Parts: sequence; structure tokens; C-alpha cells
Amino acid sequence: MKIIILGAGQVGGTLAEHLANEQNDITVVDTDGDRLRELQDRLDIGTVNGSASHPDTLYQAGADDADMLIAVTNSDEINMMACQIAHSLFNTPTKISRVRAPNYLAHQEKLFTPDNIPVDVIIGPEQLVTKNIVELIANPGALQVLDFADGRIQLVAVRAFHGGPIVGHELQDIRTHMPKVDTRVAAIFRRDRAIIPEGNTVVEADDEVFFIAARKDIRKVMSELRKIDKPYQRVMIAGGGNIGATLAQSIERDYQVKVIEQSYPRCRVLSESLKHAIVLHGSASEPGLLTSENIESTDVFCALTNNDESNIMMSMLAKRMGAKKVITLITNPAYADLVGDEIDIAISPQQITIGSLLTHVRRGDISNVHSLRRGAAEAIEVTARGDAYSSRVVGRRLEEINLPDGVTIGAIVRGDEVLIAHRHVLVETDDHVVLFLTDRNRISAVEKLFAVGFGFFS
Repeated sequence: MKIIILGAGQVGGTLAEHLANEQNDITVVDTDGDRLRELQDRLDIGTVNGSASHPDTLYQAGADDADMLIAVTNSDEINMMACQIAHSLFNTPTKISRVRAPNYLAHQEKLFTPDNIPVDVIIGPEQLVTKNIVELIANPGALQVLDFADGRIQLVAVRAFHGGPIVGHELQDIRTHMPKVDTRVAAIFRRDRAIIPEGNTVVEADDEVFFIAARKDIRKVMSELRKIDKPYQRVMIAGGGNIGATLAQSIERDYQVKVIEQSYPRCRVLSESLKHAIVLHGSASEPGLLTSENIESTDVFCALTNNDESNIMMSMLAKRMGAKKVITLITNPAYADLVGDEIDIAISPQQITIGSLLTHVRRGDISNVHSLRRGAAEAIEVTARGDAYSSRVVGRRLEEINLPDGVTIGAIVRGDEVLIAHRHVLVETDDHVVLFLTDRNRISAVEKLFAVGFGFFS
């Protein structure tokens, strides 16, 4: 596939790396020549130094025969204009744009149509990050919560703690403990090394365990792996920007929410838009303010400013002063790898955004892509098409499917029915199959496995 990526920042560069490794023809456009040279030294891609919204630049990038244009510059307006030009001058089939401003997104259905602003797919990073944090707050103890099949099934990562019922036991013992709950452990990461789980795999303390289950069963399964955390009640948000404000609006009816914001004019705006949350003027890096606002009784402290260093320092301070859980927004991947145990969960907006982008870029009938462990692994949802004669998976039991190394099937969603993956389960046409890839480089092999063709019956 021939793809033009506009913007060579964290999202554009990481996306180019993902797609270049999957035999796509990638061209990256940016005004920063040094950044383009750095990418070209590492990746087998083309680059164009120029303005992403100029027709001449897009033509030089190959827009006249491109299959897809992905606009992820730092400017909403440049992204939208580039999609308009790609549509009007080059008839580009698929146009994807990152749009961050809430004012645009509030009118999304009317604005982004073929007759107005011709963007086929809108990616709103703030909304994606907010949804991610809301799920983490709703599932105490989870490191990551991912939805599949419109939320009917979830993939959840937890850290196994000393004292958990299943720690020190084989995975097959989960069924003995919970005979009425069906679940499957899709992968285990132990000291950053991926383990493909078998029934006799023993769970160790501090393992990062990814399990899949129907949404209604998630908390029951979590209780097997760790002492279950009490539901959260008090949430403190540091930073009243787009993400902080959107999060506060999303949860203020269900939790006691406080928002700390340094800008007084922004505080005025927040206090008018929020109905239940308390808005505080000040800095979350001031110990006196945290003490006066009872940080020691706070269940979740979310550091969501646009400054990584501030987020990290505020989170460490809040944790030392008694906050039970800290969630920290970190855009620099180097920082995310350095943070220690004092930061419970590091949120990467780039990885969340890339997962959403990959959903629309992958070949085949893929409806969900989630990036895991800062891009080291992936979870995908793919629809099985064809029949026993034209497909390598339809009409076969899971034990008969020749999966690539490092790939496991976690579950199948058939209509409203959730089928956790067991050897005897038969794949049918239109099943939504959830797979876990400990090596994302195996994605092309998965795409071939689910491709519909002729002569596959055996």
C-alpha cells in the first residue's frame, strides 16, 4: 500500500516505523529536514521536506497515485486542508486526519463529510486518551484496559501481587477457583520477557498478566491474580487542558473530582463548564496545596499537563504524600522507560493514537488494533471471512489453526455471544477473533492467515 504521512513528530515517526516494517511504500512529509534525515537513516522510507498542505508538496510526495493520506501534523487546520487538497486535486481514496480542538470535534458529523471537509477518518487523541484513563479508573488495579467487539469483551493487564490466589499456581487452576467464569490468559510478561502461557505455566509475583474475558467477568478474574482494589472514589487531576477537562467532564458524576490548574483564566472556563468537579487555582507541585486538599485520601492522582517533566515530578510528589494510585501522561518514550515504581501507570498518547490509526491502515477486515507495552506487542480484532474452502481459519477448530510464532487467540465474539478461546472452539464466518501478538512484526503473517483465497481447504 502506498501511504503518505504528513508530520514527522512522535506519532508520524512511530507510525512510519510500524508501517515501513510491513512492506508498505511510505513517504513522510515535514518542514523539519533534520528530523526527516534521522527517520530516513533508520527506515526504508521516502521523505519530502515541505509544507504538508501545499499542492506541490503533496504531488512531490506521490499523492497522484497514493492509496492513503494520514495527516498528523501539530496543526488541525493544516491536517484538514491537506485532506481537502488530496481529495480535490488527487482524488486520494482514504484520508485520515488528527483533529485535537474540541470545537471542531463537537461538530464532527456535519463538518467532516465528502461535500464539506472530506476526511474519511477523524482521530481525536484527547478523546482516545480520556477513554483509556476512564477505563483505568473504573477498573482499580488494572494497568491497561482494552475494549473489543464494542465493549462486550475486554483485554486487561494486571500485575500479579504476593498473596493473590493464583500466584504460585498453574494457570489451569483458575478454572478450579472460578468454575462459572470463563477466561484466558493471552500473555505474560516476566522481567520484560514475553511468555506464551500454557495450562501448566506458573504465575509469579510481579508478572504482568494479560487476560481476556467478558466485560461482566473482569473484576472476578482480577481478584484471582491480586488482592482486589476497592472501587475508587476520589480523583485529583493536575492540568485543566483538553485532556484534563474532558476527563473531569466524563467522570464528575461518578467520582469526587478536583482539578488543579495554574492558569486563572482557564480556571474560570473550567468552573463554568464543570457541574460537579471542584476547580482549584494553583500548582500540583506545591506540597502545601496537596496537603490542604487531602492528597493522602486521594484514590487516583492524574498528572495530565503538557509537560512531561512536570507530570513526572508531580506524580512522584503525590505518591510520596499518600495518593494511592498515580496515572501520568508521558509523551517522551525515553521517559516512559525510565520511570520507576512510584509512577503506577504511564500513559502514552502516541501509542494510543497509533493503535487507532493502525485499525484503519491494516490490510484485511481488522476492526480494532491496540498497541501494548509501549508498542512492543499488539492486540487485534479481525473478522473471519469466507468458508472452509476459501479460508485457513473458518470451519476449523482453534487447535487446527496454524498460528504464527508469538501469536495467540484470546477469544471469539459471535453476535452477542462471547467464546473464550479453547482448543475445541470452531471458527465460523463473521466471527470476530481477538488475537494477541507478543511480536508485532508477525502482523503480516496474521493478515495472510485470515485472507480469503482459493484452494486453502485441506
